Amino acid sequence: MQQNQEDTWQLLPPEEFAALGLEDLAYVKPKPADGRKLYAIHTADGSEVAVVEGRELAFATITQNELEPLSVH
Repeated sequence: MQQNQEDTWQLLPPEEFAALGLEDLAYVKPKPADGRKLYAIHTADGSEVAVVEGRELAFATITQNELEPLSVH
């Protein structure tokens, strides 16, 4: 019996799903604070690892660490 893609995702344990992309991806999310627009950098599992001023700096920081930057709105 052949499984479709949806069935495969349902079989993936939550902790393994959370670890997908952990070593490859980082997310940039706006983080307003004290009237300033800061940007938080998160790992694929959602852990916040840094907060910087400027979206470009956030993307540069991620790239310097050999990760693929992604935006979260």
